[in-house]
Amino acid sequence: MNITLVLKIAGVGLLVSIACQILSKTGREEQSTYVAVAGVIIVMLMLVSEIGSLFNAIRSVFGL
Repeated sequence: MNITLVLKIAGVGLLVSIACQILSKTGREEQSTYVAVAGVIIVMLMLVSEIGSLFNAIRSVFGL
């Protein structure tokens, strides 16, 4: 895993938190929840390839 992935995740988290705060202050809590869920989904999609490589490394270590 390289540092760019960590910075991308931090950037998404920062943008999502700012958007959630703005939406909450304007009384749009439902949209704030949607933005938070979308942020989690985006980060999970970014991590799918890393999780796949982790499982491949585990398979090669245990010889499965």
